[in-house]
Amino acid sequence: ADEFVGILGYSDEELVSSDYRHDSRSSIIDAKSTMVLGENMVKVVAWYDNEWGYSCRVADLVALVCEQGFGE
Repeated sequence: ADEFVGILGYSDEELVSSDYRHDSRSSIIDAKSTMVLGENMVKVVAWYDNEWGYSCRVADLVALVCEQGFGE
């Protein structure tokens, strides 16, 4: 869905954690490592830069608060 562009990602490339440094998305699903286990379980593997991605979400929140005129 378009509302998650830039927030959640998907990759089918063979990458490692250092490839995601300074990635602004909150989480990137690793398609090659995600798997179905049995009939009723899915193991989803996702990568993220916890400091950078989090900081980007805080900046998004500040921008939203400013747009809404909160505190005026």
